[in-house]
Amino acid sequence: MFAITVSEPGGPEAMRWTEVPDPVAGPGEVVIDVVASAVNRADLLQRQGNYPPPPGASDIIGLECSGRVAALGEGVTGPSVGDEVCALLAGGGYAEKVAVPAAQVMPAPPGVDLVTAGGLPEVACTVWSNVVMAGRLAAGETFLVQGGSSGIGTHAIQVAKALGARVAATAGAPDRLERCRELGADIVIDYHDDIPAELRKATDDHGADVILDNMGAKGLAANLAALAPDGRLVIIGMQGGVKADLDIGALLRKRGSITAMGLRGRPVDGPNGKGAICAAVVENVWPMIGDGRVRPIVHGTVPMERAAEAHAALEAGGVVGKLLLTTG
Repeated sequence: MFAITVSEPGGPEAMRWTEVPDPVAGPGEVVIDVVASAVNRADLLQRQGNYPPPPGASDIIGLECSGRVAALGEGVTGPSVGDEVCALLAGGGYAEKVAVPAAQVMPAPPGVDLVTAGGLPEVACTVWSNVVMAGRLAAGETFLVQGGSSGIGTHAIQVAKALGARVAATAGAPDRLERCRELGADIVIDYHDDIPAELRKATDDHGADVILDNMGAKGLAANLAALAPDGRLVIIGMQGGVKADLDIGALLRKRGSITAMGLRGRPVDGPNGKGAICAAVVENVWPMIGDGRVRPIVHGTVPMERAAEAHAALEAGGVVGKLLLTTG
C-alpha cells in the first residue's frame, strides 16, 4: 500500500507518498481500506516531531479515517467485511489501509457520505468525551468554545446547541464569527477582545458553565475569569503554551474545576477508554447527525498524496471545519 511518511521532522515538504508494508489485523483488530482521513492540529505537531505516537501505535500520521472493512482479526464479532465505517485512530490514517481496534470502529453516520465521514471520528469523540462526559454540560447551561470556527469548534457548537445549551464561541475574524452564528452560536466574541468581559455582558454577569479550550497556558487566566460559579474548564490543547500561573483563590471562590483531557493516548478498554467513547458517540451523536441537528463541516478535500498542501493550508489559517484527505 501507499502512505504518507515523514523523512525527518520539519515542514509540510517533509511528507512523502511512499510504498509501505500492508497492515495486518491482530487479535481484536480490523483492517480498513481507507477512503478518507482528515487533517488535525495534532498531525502538524507530529510532523514537526513534537507529538510522537503512543507506544505500539503506527508512526504514520492520521487520527481518524473512513472506509470499508477489509479484514477481521481473531475474536472480532462486531464489524463485518465490506461494512462502511469510520474509526478513531492512534495513528495510521494517512494511508490506503489501516489496522485499528474493533472497539474504535463505528458505522458511518446516517445520511453522511463515506468521504465526509472521514472527518468525524476525532471531532465527535473529542467533543463528546470532553464537553459531556467530563464537562457534564446540561440543557440550559452556558457553553463557551474557544476557536469556534475550527473542526472541533464547528462540531462543538452544534452538539451543545442540540443538548439545549446557550452557546458562546470565539473566533478571530468577522466572517468566522458569522459562520459560528450560522452554526447556532447565540453569542460570538472576537478573541482579540476581552473575552470574560464580553461574555459576562452577554450573560447578565453569569459567565460560562462549561468552557472547552485548546490554548492552554495563554488562555488560563481569561478562562478562569469567564467561568460561572461551579463552572468546569476542560483543556484539550496547548497551542498557547504549557505553563501558567493559576489563581487558586479565584478557582475556590467559584467552586470551579479544571480538567485536562487527552484522547490519543487513552486505553482502548475501560470506562474512560476509547471504545466506551466511540460507543457513546454512536448512541448519542449519530442520531443528532441523522436528524440534521449536527452537520459535518468540510472546508475542502485534497488527494492524500498531496497532504502537504492541506498541512500548509491549516497552518496558514482561515480553515473553517475540516480538511479531508481522499485516497480515490
